[in-house]
Formats: sequence, C-alpha cells, structure tokens
Amino acid sequence: MKKEIRKKMVAGNWKMNKTFEEAEKLITEIADALDEVDLKGAEVVLCPPSIYLEMATDVAYESNFKVGAQNIYPLDEGAFTGEISPLMLKALKVDYCIIGHSERRKYFHEQNDFLSQKVDALLKHDIHPIFCCGEILPEREANQHFEVVKKQLEESVFHLDEKGFKKIVIAYEPVWAIGTGVNATSGQAQEMHAYIRELIAKQYGAEVAKLTTILYGGSCNGKNASELFSNPDVDGGLIGGASLKAKDFLLIISAL
Repeated sequence: MKKEIRKKMVAGNWKMNKTFEEAEKLITEIADALDEVDLKGAEVVLCPPSIYLEMATDVAYESNFKVGAQNIYPLDEGAFTGEISPLMLKALKVDYCIIGHSERRKYFHEQNDFLSQKVDALLKHDIHPIFCCGEILPEREANQHFEVVKKQLEESVFHLDEKGFKKIVIAYEPVWAIGTGVNATSGQAQEMHAYIRELIAKQYGAEVAKLTTILYGGSCNGKNASELFSNPDVDGGLIGGASLKAKDFLLIISAL
C-alpha cells in the first residue's frame, strides 16, 4: 500500500479583482507555465471571482491546476439573491472553496456556527473547504491568539467525523498581516501551525494531524515564501495580492 504523504499547496485568492479579459489572460499565463513544471505532488488552486469559475474549470480540465470558489451559501437552492450554492459549484467541477476568510468574518459578520454550516454543505457535494482561521491584532497583542484559533476550529470544523475532516485544508491567516505588507515572522507562522496540528491530533489522532495540509495566509510573497514554506508545519500558502500577477504567483509556487 502506498504511504500517504501530506499535500503541499499554493492557492490564489483573487478576491474582487480582474475584468473578464484580465482574468482570461492571467489564467492562461499560469496554465501555460504550470504545463512546464513538475509540481511533485503539490497542488495549485486558483480561486477567481465566481463569474470566472467556468472559464477557470474549462482551462483546468487540460492543465495542471485545480479551481476553488471564494464563498458559498450553505443551501443547494432557494430565494437567496446574489448567492451561489455548493450544488452550482459541483456542476462546474469546482474542487475547493474558501470558507471563513477574515474579510467574510469582518465585513459580512459571518460567525463560527454559520461557517460550520458552509463546511457541511460543501462536504455534502465532495468539495474541499479551505477553512481560514486567525486572530486580529488586538487579540495577538493580548496573547489570545491561540485561544481564538482554537475556538474557531472547535466551533466550525471539529464537529466533523474523521472522514469529513480529512477533506479539510486549514489556512492560518494572522489578520493583522493581510494586505498590510507586514507578515508574521517565520517563527510566528511555525508556532501557530504547530499548535493547530497539535489541536487536530488531540481531536482526531496523530496520523490525521500529520496528513492535514495547513497553509499560511498573510502577505506571503515571492521574497518570503521560501523561508515560510521551509518550516516543518507550513505546507504552502493562501495567497492574496501576489496571486494577481502570474510572475509573482509562479515564484511563490516554485518555493514549495
């Protein structure tokens, strides 16, 4: 039996950026470059705005990357104007979906119990959640960051059985480092990632914890990616601004 190993990953969260023509150009540039790269088992995930998902999955079908959405509403259908459902993502053959990003928590007031519903809705359709957790600056300064992350995990994903949890990717994002140009130090990233893995081990056992992919998100770029990714518990990155330029994004991928 082939021994399971932990998956490395770089996921690009485009947020609310790019016109149709710009999105097409960026997807094509990344796809063309990845066709020439041996990712050695690692995965690249592009998470464009929802209106570009079909274009992305069409290209991904013949290329070397996966596609993720940025958000869903946790029902298959209904009178929820402007929302998209996991059933719609499944029909487009979307592989991943970001859940609990700090911007969704801050601007759209999404709470842990609601995020739990989103996780369940995605898993129902075999779409892998990229679950974001992390602390804001006052929580870090008050030395509450471990407690905050523990609560987010306990209330949003630790209700899952082992089979369900094994489909989750965790993304630690120190909120104070997102879009600020100030990233957590390599030591701070490793410390929190190791803590998250320890929590998973207590909940699901050491083997599940060892196989769980944990990404770093927070001003990761081509200059600091190698140092961040060299940590034993950092398995890649959830990339924001640096994923909007093919050259920058590919440089981060090369650091895996």
